[in-house]
Amino acid sequence: MALKKTEKIWHNGTFIPWDDAQIHVLSHVVNYASAVFEGIRCYSTPKGPAVFRLQDHMQRLVNSAKVYRMDLPYSVDTFSSVALDLVRANSMDACYIRPIVLRGYGDVSVNPFNCPIEVYMACWEWGKYLGPEALERGVDVCISTWTRIAPNTLPAMAKAVGNYMNSQLVRMEAMINGYTEGIALDVDGHVSEGSGENIFVIANGTLVTPPLANSILPGITRSTIFTLAREMGIPVAEQLIPRESLYIADEVFLCGTATEVTPVRSIDRISIGNGGRGPITKRLQDEFFAVVEGRKADRHGWLTHVPVAVTAPVAR
Repeated sequence: MALKKTEKIWHNGTFIPWDDAQIHVLSHVVNYASAVFEGIRCYSTPKGPAVFRLQDHMQRLVNSAKVYRMDLPYSVDTFSSVALDLVRANSMDACYIRPIVLRGYGDVSVNPFNCPIEVYMACWEWGKYLGPEALERGVDVCISTWTRIAPNTLPAMAKAVGNYMNSQLVRMEAMINGYTEGIALDVDGHVSEGSGENIFVIANGTLVTPPLANSILPGITRSTIFTLAREMGIPVAEQLIPRESLYIADEVFLCGTATEVTPVRSIDRISIGNGGRGPITKRLQDEFFAVVEGRKADRHGWLTHVPVAVTAPVAR
C-alpha cells in the first residue's frame, strides 16, 4: 500500500512541509527504536470529517510515553487540538492520523536521557488495511511460530515502536506462507493478538477476547466492540483462549484502528464457522461503521468533528 503524502506535518508546535520532516541517521530512535506512537482514523460523515475516539487515542499516547519516561511538553487536549488542525490544514475528508513521540539526535548510547524529545504528527489517506474485500469475505490467517513478547521483557500496554519488530516477524511469516495475517500466542501458549490487531472469538453466542495480561495492546477499537456488543445484548467476556478454541469457534474476527472489524474465514487452513463472515460479526461490523461514519447517533461522544476553517471577511 503506497503512502500518499499530504502537504503538512506538525513538528514540535509548527506545521512544516511533508518533505521537511526528517531526522538524523544517528538519532536515538533510529538506533534503539525509542519511540511511541498512535494510529487514529478520521472518517467522512454527513457533518464533515470526524476523528474517532480522539481523546482516548491521545491519552494512550501520553500513557505510552510515561511508561518509557518520556517527558511530554504537550497535554492530551493539545495533541487532540493539533490533530484537528492537521486534518483541516491538509484539507482531508477522511484519513489516518499518526502522532509519534521519539528520542532524537544527541547521544548514541543506550541511555536515552541525553536525547531530546521530538514530536511529530502526520495524516494521509489510507484505505482498508487488509484489503477492501476483507471486510465482507474475511481473511485467511495462521498461528505464528513467533510468540508475543513476555510481560517482563517489554511493556505490551505501551504502543511502542520496538514492539512492532515482533509484529513484523509475525506478519512477514504469515504472508510468505500464503496467509493475510498471523495470530501470535503469548509466552504460555494462549492466544494473544494479531500482528497489529486484537482478536475476538464467538462461541455459543458469547464474544470472548484475551485479557490484557496475555501481552495485548489495550485496543480502543477493542473497547468499542465491548460497548457495542453489550448494547446489542451480546454477552462479552475476557478470558484465556487456548489455541484449539480458534479452530472450533463459530466466528472469529480481528479489530483495530487500521483493520476496523475484519472477519477471519480460516485459521491454519481450517475453515471457521461457515467459512465467511458470521452473523454476529456482521451485526457488530454494521453497527461499528454506522456509528463511525455518522449514520447513527453518536451516543457515546466518540466522534470529534473537525471545525470548519473560518474565512476572514473580504475588505470592501
